[in-house]
Amino acid sequence: MTKRILIIEDEHLLAEMYVTRFAREGFKVSIAKTVAKGIELAKKEKPHLILLDILLPDENGIAFLIIKQSEKSIARIPVVAFSNFDDPEIKKQALALGALEYLRKTDYTPQELVEKVRSYVK
Repeated sequence: MTKRILIIEDEHLLAEMYVTRFAREGFKVSIAKTVAKGIELAKKEKPHLILLDILLPDENGIAFLIIKQSEKSIARIPVVAFSNFDDPEIKKQALALGALEYLRKTDYTPQELVEKVRSYVK
C-alpha cells in the first residue's frame, strides 16, 4: 500500500526537493503552501502523515495544529513539525498540540527525513 504524506511548506524549492525525494522512495506526496490549503488537503486526501513547516504565509503551523485538533475527520493524522524556526516555546506548543516531533530542517538531510517519516508510517 502506497503511503500518502502531505507536506505543508511555503518555500517552493524546498517543497519540490522533498516531493522528489519522497516520491522516489515510493510515497504519494501532496503539497500545501498555507494552513488553509493544508487543512483542505488533509480532509480530502487523509494522508498517513503530515510534515508541517511552522513559518507559513497565512498563519503559522501552530494554528494548523489547533484547527486540525478540532476537525474530527483529521484529528488523528500524525504530524511531524519541521522548521528552521528554533523557538523553545513554539516547539513546546507544537508538541503539546500533538506533533510527534519538532525537527530542525538544518539537522536533517532529505534522506534522513524520509527515514524519520518512514519510522512513523510503517
